[in-house]
Amino acid sequence: MTVPYARQLQAKVEDCQHLLADFDTLKFLPAQPSNEQGFRNKAKMVISGTTQAPTIGILDTEGHGVDLRNCGVIAPTLRTLLPVIERFIKELKLIPYDVPKRKGELKHVILTLSDTGAVMVRWVLRTKKHFVALRDSLPQFLELLPHHSVVSVNFLPEHKAVLEGEEEIILTRRTTLEFGLNGVPMHLRPQGFFQTNTEIAAALYRQARQWIDDVEPESVWDLYSGVGGFALHTAGEGRTVYGIETSEEAVAAAKISAESMGFTDAHFVVSDATEFALNAGWAPDAVIVNPPRRGISAELSQWLNKSDVQHLIYSSCNAKSLARDLERLENYTPRVARVMDMFPQTDHYEVMVKLERKSS
Repeated sequence: MTVPYARQLQAKVEDCQHLLADFDTLKFLPAQPSNEQGFRNKAKMVISGTTQAPTIGILDTEGHGVDLRNCGVIAPTLRTLLPVIERFIKELKLIPYDVPKRKGELKHVILTLSDTGAVMVRWVLRTKKHFVALRDSLPQFLELLPHHSVVSVNFLPEHKAVLEGEEEIILTRRTTLEFGLNGVPMHLRPQGFFQTNTEIAAALYRQARQWIDDVEPESVWDLYSGVGGFALHTAGEGRTVYGIETSEEAVAAAKISAESMGFTDAHFVVSDATEFALNAGWAPDAVIVNPPRRGISAELSQWLNKSDVQHLIYSSCNAKSLARDLERLENYTPRVARVMDMFPQTDHYEVMVKLERKSS
């Protein structure tokens, strides 16, 4: 964080170019910079300490709270809500969970900010002991939140290093947090995933839309589609789009977005990306993949190599697994790459690569 931002960004480009140096057909576009601070639209805060003196942040190696209310990478709007969280912890007498002693109730508070200004607040409890208090205080709590916000309670009874449990009760009438990236309405449900840097997410989707529109495919698959960002941005009249995602919450949110935009030929399916491709019985003109850090499977790479897919866009958060996968995709030529700085003040970044099928 002490390194000037321009040098940070250049170091990421150089790292990516080094990792992808074996692909001499690859041309790098100028990197997409981010705001240096206040870029995180999500704050996943551990609650510890006591009811009257809670800490909101993370835990040290001994399980004691470290307060991060002034963390510079968190969006300012979210930072202004943290005193509100503290106030309700005190007023409702919520008992922070003590990790070393395995006692207490309130484990985490997870906040997400939309580009519309609305927020999602998720209280994560060990049991239902504080649930009634949180439910009954909702009118007062909403008065202190931006309009169109969403509030829910999640239950995590187990003592393990995860942020949330399976059970979630939404307290507000509004059940999704709406984003408006590039004029495309996108919906996030409480247990769904959304990129943590809204500005760069919007740039990712714009870049993919441009690359797809340049080749004018009639059909596109968005594999690992999440809430449908790539699929929704590339959908349109005369084009069939499929978004494939394992999360039921994310698929439900994507369907809401598609319906609101009137996309009758945008389809979202709950499925594993590899299984879908292997069992579909047909191949689209273009595929977009946005896998987790481990990259795509060897089976999916093999299917793509043997398929009729002409154009491939790979959005990666791990250039090491990307390099491995590009090596596996031997029937494609990587043409263009662009580093997108999703995570300023860290060594991590997103990179997009456009590939074309080699002529036979």
